[in-house]
Amino acid sequence: MDQHLVVELAAAVDGELARRIEFLLEVDKLKTVLRRSRLVDGSRFENTAEHSWHLALAALVLAPYAGDDVDIVRAVEILLVHDLVEIDAGDTYIYDSAARDDKQQREQQAATRIFGLLPETQESWIAERWHEYEDRVTATARFAYAIDRLQPLLLNAASGGRSWQENGISYGQAAAVNGAIDDGSSLLWAYARRVLGEAAERELLADDRSNQS
Repeated sequence: MDQHLVVELAAAVDGELARRIEFLLEVDKLKTVLRRSRLVDGSRFENTAEHSWHLALAALVLAPYAGDDVDIVRAVEILLVHDLVEIDAGDTYIYDSAARDDKQQREQQAATRIFGLLPETQESWIAERWHEYEDRVTATARFAYAIDRLQPLLLNAASGGRSWQENGISYGQAAAVNGAIDDGSSLLWAYARRVLGEAAERELLADDRSNQS
């Protein structure tokens, strides 16, 4: 039995069920998209499906550090769907400015195709949450983004900074990229700055703090 037959069997039961099953089988591909962050034990790179799960759990666990205007359930929804576009667009390394030039275009094309597999009501539901994350106008989206920045920082620090070192990342670069954590939670940013400072002290990050204003 293959993927097409599994979908055809669903279609024999209900047309919209078939579209939902097709979507679920398609997003399994997220498990094959590798990121630059390693697992805490350093044994391999994290994939994007693992990343999304970890973010959703982190939002629940770190909910006490969100503002009163943050909807944690919606933040979890946002974090579970925001990286589905990487199935087509791939993971764009946060420190790769050149690769980020066409990121928005690549991801919008991916969103149109992948979300479009679903029936219209669910397509709209997911697209709304994806756009909320991208726009970061709401407090909920800003908290979700803060979690998305904090998680790889933690993995990089806890795994000995190998990904930072392999890509020549400095304290200044890491502080600039992760400063948006402050928009979602000032306490989590205070913690993140301590982690980055310690990483620089231990030479897990290139220490350019003397150049920081």
